Amino acid sequence: MYKLVLVMLMAVVWMLLHALQTDEEMAVAALFQGKHAVNRAAHAAAQQIDAAALADGRLHIDEASARAEAGEYLRRNLQLDENGLPLPGTYWKERVEVVDFQVLNDDLTYPYTYRNEAYDYEVTLQRPGVVLIVRLAYPRVFSVIDPIAWTIKGTAELTS
Repeated sequence: MYKLVLVMLMAVVWMLLHALQTDEEMAVAALFQGKHAVNRAAHAAAQQIDAAALADGRLHIDEASARAEAGEYLRRNLQLDENGLPLPGTYWKERVEVVDFQVLNDDLTYPYTYRNEAYDYEVTLQRPGVVLIVRLAYPRVFSVIDPIAWTIKGTAELTS
C-alpha cells in the first residue's frame, strides 16, 4: 500500500515539475516575442524622417509620426487595441504600457550616449534615433511560477 502512495506522490511531483518547466519555456518565448515587437516598433519609429528638415540637409525624425508608428507596430505585433489592452482571445492578458519613448534628434552631438537611470538603460547612438521602453506582463499558464513583468528596451537609429 505504501508503494502505491509513494508512486502517486511521485506522479504529483513530476506533474508539478513538468508544469514549472513548461511555464518557464513559455515565458522565455513570450519575452522573445515582446522583444521582437519592441525592436520592430523602435525601428519603424526611427525611420519617420521629417521631409522639411531633409530638404534643408538635416536628418531629423518627426516626433509625432515616430510615436504614432511605434504605437501602431506595437499594436499589430502584440495584438493590442488603441489603449494598449490585448484584443479578446489573444495571448497577452494585461495592458502593455509604454513607460518611455524618446526621440533623439539632430540637435544633439553624436555619438550621443542616452542614459535612463530609472530603467537601468544606457545606449550610444551614432546618429538620430529612438529609444522605446515597454512594460509587459507574462500571462502565466499554470501559475506555478511567480508573476513575471518585464521592462523591455529597444533602440533604433535613423538609417541613411
